[in-house]
Amino acid sequence: MPTAQATITERALRPGVVAALVGATLAAWVLVVARMRGMDAGPGTDLGSAGWYLGIWVTMMAAMMLPSATPMVLLFSKAVSGSARRPGLTTALFVVGYLIAWTAFGLVAYALFRLVRGLDPSFLAWDRAGPEVTGAAIALAGVYQLTPLKRVCLRHCRTPLSFLMHHWREGPGGAVRMGIVHGGWCVGCCWALMVVLFAVGVMSITWMVVVAAIVFAEKVLPVGERVAQALAVVLITLGIWVAVAPGSVPGLTRPGSEMKMDEMLPAPTQPLP
Repeated sequence: MPTAQATITERALRPGVVAALVGATLAAWVLVVARMRGMDAGPGTDLGSAGWYLGIWVTMMAAMMLPSATPMVLLFSKAVSGSARRPGLTTALFVVGYLIAWTAFGLVAYALFRLVRGLDPSFLAWDRAGPEVTGAAIALAGVYQLTPLKRVCLRHCRTPLSFLMHHWREGPGGAVRMGIVHGGWCVGCCWALMVVLFAVGVMSITWMVVVAAIVFAEKVLPVGERVAQALAVVLITLGIWVAVAPGSVPGLTRPGSEMKMDEMLPAPTQPLP
């Protein structure tokens, strides 16, 4: 039996908005695949320059997070359709605000990455404590899945009607502000999953797809809250697995595991006298 929230979302379906979201999501995935193919270096993958990283991060968030934000965007679009003079633009501004929240998170993550790189702690090397540190980060993300803060943030993400009733603001500026607030709740819900993505390799398209699917299941599916709890066990187990036997983890690229081309070529033979 469909839930009341699902029924409300179905009534808010607007073909034009759905088409725009699907188009934006597909375009973002195409750009991500084109720009990130072959760049996965596993844990500790370099993030490049700030400008390059910012562009790819915003594209990643559009690809990964817009599907799970669709119920909220559709309901917002329905709410402004009768009051805003340009409801399409107002809805777009809401999405912009949502991405601003995730952009802020990405910039903080980038700053922390550069700080750690600048300190250059030797124990983070993959042949030293790298697997243990990566596994601990994944396991801690699993623990966060069981915290009250995770439950509160997830509940806000799963109840768009309640969000609109308590955070409504008029006008274009209000739309941006509402998008930022909703994005903030989403960051609170999913930041630990993004830590997992950074831990296993932020440039890995495979892990991006996995994390995006998890986020969608948690926020949209009727069993989302149970998915979040079960995921805690999965992440803790994965963290232990990475720490103990990283080479056997499917989809995990080990830093430095790829041989250089000159190492793969046979040694030149000596000319006969």
